[in-house]
Amino acid sequence: MNAEGGLILVADDDKAIRTVLCQALARAGLRTRATGTAATLWRWVEEGEGDAVVTDVMMPDGDALDMLPALKRRRPNLPIIVMSAQNTVMTAIRAAEAGAFDYLAKPFDLQDLISCVRKALADAAGGAGAGGGGGESAESRDESLPLVGRSPAMQEVYRLMARLMNTDLTVMIQGESGTGKELVARALHDYGRRKGGPFVALNMAAIPRDLIESELFGHERGAFTGAVARAEGKFAQAQGGTLFLDEIGDMPAEAQTRLLRVLQESEFTPVGGRSARKADVRIIAATHQDLRALTREGAFRSDLYYRLNVAPLRLPPLRERVEDAPDLARAFLRRAAAEGLPRKILSPEAMERLKGYAWPGNVRELENLILRLAALHPEEIIGAAAVEAELAAGAEPPAPPPAGGRTEGAKPLSSLVEAHLAQYFALHGDALPPPGLHARILAEVDFPLIIMTLAATRGNQIRAAEILGVNRNTLRKRMRELDIPAARRKK
Repeated sequence: MNAEGGLILVADDDKAIRTVLCQALARAGLRTRATGTAATLWRWVEEGEGDAVVTDVMMPDGDALDMLPALKRRRPNLPIIVMSAQNTVMTAIRAAEAGAFDYLAKPFDLQDLISCVRKALADAAGGAGAGGGGGESAESRDESLPLVGRSPAMQEVYRLMARLMNTDLTVMIQGESGTGKELVARALHDYGRRKGGPFVALNMAAIPRDLIESELFGHERGAFTGAVARAEGKFAQAQGGTLFLDEIGDMPAEAQTRLLRVLQESEFTPVGGRSARKADVRIIAATHQDLRALTREGAFRSDLYYRLNVAPLRLPPLRERVEDAPDLARAFLRRAAAEGLPRKILSPEAMERLKGYAWPGNVRELENLILRLAALHPEEIIGAAAVEAELAAGAEPPAPPPAGGRTEGAKPLSSLVEAHLAQYFALHGDALPPPGLHARILAEVDFPLIIMTLAATRGNQIRAAEILGVNRNTLRKRMRELDIPAARRKK
């Protein structure tokens, strides 16, 4: 069937939407037939009508996703494109599982629809199968995935995830600290073909360089000093499931070489071992760094990069989807209430303030803010003033002084504590602060201290750890806890 002139069956209960879609498809040289009910769409498909279908999910007489598997059994080569205003990751997953050719989140660009329809017709003409299909019904699952957002940027993430769910393709998730890379990796596993196997995560930045190979591949007894017993590595633990390699850009060169061999040969050998073992593992990697730049600098193997970057997935920072901040805030408030904190809501003005902030710490920073508001503010309805005060309390510190200098007018620790308490009492009257004052004050001291030290060492974390008198892993852990974004870790 030629992509030009095909008959498109359009189903949507909104007459205005049906009219707009049919006009747009007609201008593109396609014929259309429209209906407002699932029953009529079913009858047309049974009668052999149409070369492709464009249907809304929610119809007055049924759910199109529930009907879709039966339609695919009756007409296996009929491409079906589903539309939905319920723009969640679960909608995208259900569409992919039911066998939809593609999923479009309302509102969408009409040109995107036309391009999608033409591709569907071309694929059908070429005999390509459409959609995934099969598997456990997503409706029976817990739909409270920790992925929230209806912005166009997140809709693209959902579409990519839905396409990757039931494959074993290696995925590279790129995103700033705090954007939720591990949540995406877990969702790809939990709703994919390997959901019955284990999900094993390893953060490369948290493991000493000389132990990474042992952590990945395991070791035999006596393989090195301290190896008093045989140990299974993450590849063995993840057999039949998914291995999530976080902060892959921090992997040392020697471990990169061994990982490349595993990806090429699908087998690994424990440190000190003699026989290879089969690696039945799906790899999902993540990084906040620019791996292309690292390959150009020689810090990351280009051949390993191309092996890992089979299916790239970029997570947008929160500043690129601030319209999602209110939905995220509501989700975090519900979670806080479920964990025993007082039930709170944010006023419309407070929600608008969230949308006007840049969120350097991304979703993690927003979550921490909401938890503080739920725990510290007695009002059931939290207003914009409370949000403003908490954002001001967590604002970036003044620019760091020259190495060896002091910030002009820097407050001593006692003044910092006094300022913290004064701000709290100004908001809450005579009520005593909740438990955790020591940790909050410590965070206020550590944040500027680490920032200034990193600035003085031009982002050299090893040197910064030496100056601070802490282990490098301790420094990196503290940086993650304080949501010091990647851009602040180096000059």
